[in-house]
Amino acid sequence: MKRYRLALLPTPLHRLPRLEAALDSGPLYLKRDDLIGFGLAGNKARALEYLLGAALAEGADVLVTGGAPGSNFAGAAALAARVAGLDCEVLVSGVPPDRLPVTLELARRAGATLRFTGADRERLDELVDAHCAALAAAGRTPYAVPRGGATPVGALGFAAAARELACQLESDAELAGPLGTDAVVVLPTGSGASLAGFLAGRAAVGATWRTCGVSVSRPRELVGPHVLGLAGRCATLLGTPAPTEADLHLRDAVGPGFGRVTDEDRRNVQLALCTEGVLFDSTYGAKAITAVIELVRAGERAPLVLWHTGGMPSALKLLAVPGVTG
Repeated sequence: MKRYRLALLPTPLHRLPRLEAALDSGPLYLKRDDLIGFGLAGNKARALEYLLGAALAEGADVLVTGGAPGSNFAGAAALAARVAGLDCEVLVSGVPPDRLPVTLELARRAGATLRFTGADRERLDELVDAHCAALAAAGRTPYAVPRGGATPVGALGFAAAARELACQLESDAELAGPLGTDAVVVLPTGSGASLAGFLAGRAAVGATWRTCGVSVSRPRELVGPHVLGLAGRCATLLGTPAPTEADLHLRDAVGPGFGRVTDEDRRNVQLALCTEGVLFDSTYGAKAITAVIELVRAGERAPLVLWHTGGMPSALKLLAVPGVTG
């Protein structure tokens, strides 16, 4: 599968000794996709490398995607398309706000066309397909990307990330000991592409890490089948065994709603900030750090690897405004 390089990889993997001390926990590690080096894309750059590769291989001249106004993926996709020489059209749920959030302002400045649909975010994927059909009828060559890049091709980005983690462990004796066997990788998930790809990649490299997915937008009973189905289709592209239900552990972190933090989330974000100087966003990171702390308090002593997915615009808003939505 062709890949259009965007990210600075591998992203760092390092220990969090001060947070460990504050929690009296076992070993805690952070995988720093917030330092991925492409715009404000965070982990979205991983999926976009493969999606752009596929779009260019198909001769596309415009990438079409969708998202909520605060979607990190929408801004990242627009910037990635521009860098790759493609036009980009972003279908946005709801109505135009008085002021564009950072993510959509980034998309606009990258030259993307923003189309506010007035629809709920759940309808955006079908609207993306319909808009692509209209563009094709007008003589364009569109490439459709659903919310979050949740396709088997997009999932390849995190299949490669699983291999990346395995290589980091193999090359670092200090990490390989504690993390090589019984570690728990905690990965927040919305559209499911990152988690599905990671499971496919984990199976491909034969890793024994447990995988804890933290669902931030949909109930656990809906996320599980979707992620495993997507992981299976990603594994087909890789030509490797498909993950099974036993490979996935899910935590429901939707709470008061997508991107809405609880008081506990705020306290945990503040704890990470004051112990390690790390910022977490309200949509993914706050829910993931809370999941890690809940695992520790429930008695988990195995090494925990928290995957930091990025989301810096939302992180800055979370610091500035109590109770902010992502």
